Amino acid sequence: MKEQFKKFLNEEQDPKAIEKITSKLNDLLMKGEEVGYIAVQKKPAITVFPDSIVLTNKRIIICKPKNLGLSMDFTDYTWDDIASTFVKENILGSEFSFGTKTDLAVSIDYIPKIQARKIYTYAKEQLDLLKNPVQTATPVQETAEPVFEEEAEEIEEVETEEVTSFAEILPAAPAVTETYEPLPTQPAGERKLSDLSKEELFDKLQNYKKLLDNGLIMQGEYDAYKKEILSYM
Repeated sequence: MKEQFKKFLNEEQDPKAIEKITSKLNDLLMKGEEVGYIAVQKKPAITVFPDSIVLTNKRIIICKPKNLGLSMDFTDYTWDDIASTFVKENILGSEFSFGTKTDLAVSIDYIPKIQARKIYTYAKEQLDLLKNPVQTATPVQETAEPVFEEEAEEIEEVETEEVTSFAEILPAAPAVTETYEPLPTQPAGERKLSDLSKEELFDKLQNYKKLLDNGLIMQGEYDAYKKEILSYM
């Protein structure tokens, strides 16, 4: 574990402060939690027990020694609770601060400038990851294609065109208007219906029926002949 924290001694961090934090962080880090950077306070006067700030991929941890360094207070803030971060460079070091979504302001001063810039950059990266998480591509499931209204309209139009074409091939038969024409004038020398016997009238009616069946006279004409003949039977 100590080897892991040696990389945080490159920007003027106090080795003793890093060692104390290392021994405490063994039991503080959660599963999958990794330390990204550690900044240590450096005041103008000799500070035996400086404050430190630890940034991990899950939270910010403020470490404050107490009881002459025998114990330490830890206060942590998860990244999803942090609304903003700030760095203010002063003549003697810098001040790193951040605000939470509950309007709580937290700051730690006298951070060496290079350390302050590193924790500020790391904090911005974590907040950006939180706002724009990497999305895992989900395989697209094949679904049955819906039938859209446009397709239905096209089908309907095709059916209409087929019916129209069929109608053009078989044009509608002209309407037949039945007319009742008067019986033709009795030819000269032909016997009148009133002079015929019932058998003769029946034979004449049969002849008109044959003419109708052969299409030589219309139905209306046959009905007129039939009515006339029956009136004498």
